[in-house]
Amino acid sequence: MTIPLEHHAALANGVRLHYVRAGQGDPVVLLHGFPQTWYMWRKIIPGLARHYTVIAPDLRGFGESSKPIGGYDKRTVAEDIHQLVRGLGFEKVFLVGHDLGGPTAYAYASAHPGEVRRLVLLDIAITLERAEALEYYARLFHLSFHAEPDIAVALVSGRERTYLTHFYRNCYNPGAFSHADIDEYVAAFSAPGALRASMAHYGALWTDLEHNRENAKRLLEMPVLGLGGAMSFGEGVVKSARRIAKDVRGRSMPRCAHWIAEEEPEALLEELLAFFGEAYAEGAPAC
Repeated sequence: MTIPLEHHAALANGVRLHYVRAGQGDPVVLLHGFPQTWYMWRKIIPGLARHYTVIAPDLRGFGESSKPIGGYDKRTVAEDIHQLVRGLGFEKVFLVGHDLGGPTAYAYASAHPGEVRRLVLLDIAITLERAEALEYYARLFHLSFHAEPDIAVALVSGRERTYLTHFYRNCYNPGAFSHADIDEYVAAFSAPGALRASMAHYGALWTDLEHNRENAKRLLEMPVLGLGGAMSFGEGVVKSARRIAKDVRGRSMPRCAHWIAEEEPEALLEELLAFFGEAYAEGAPAC
């Protein structure tokens, strides 16, 4: 059965958010990272939509969503998504965040803990210590590069395909990204304001660090699943999640690096369906 994908737009928290919706049932919200858009979920949306209402937005600054000058700290971005969800008539959600979508999902769960049934973090560590952040900055060049978006945009503009392909090919299976997939992403990041706005998320990382430290004073109560690509964060996702939540499980995903949803979609879908299904086995009320 073909699951139709519906494209919509809504005003939320003062910005226009583009989102894709599919399926029926309790809501699952999927939050992408860099350099991606809602499109990163294309391989798992059909499987999820057979059981759930799937909502996959473009975060502010990405894709077809607004690209304002400010508001890129993850608390603000999370509130965008929260207002979108409430505007669609939902309250409690299953929440999944990859890369930059991970700290956004964490900010959402921390601000509205009673409204997140289960949280999934994909190949990202929630940073709590300055020394830890500095180690990531030393290891991942783009963190500091993007944090200076004026010079980054000047150097990357006109070379979007070369720059973005560097990230997509850094994976276990380069075939996970077809030329058509890269075309889709290059078009999104070549739009006016797209590079500047998406990179502005990195300029907010030190603010996000302080917010994470504040949020971590109260451990999350909802179950958390952490999955890391074996060639990327691996078991580090679970280790990180145990500092912010009481009930954490997860594993390292073999045969993939950072791009779990695109490199190992069937394995990810199996993990998500099993994890979300536990909520019903435990007798949790529907949304």
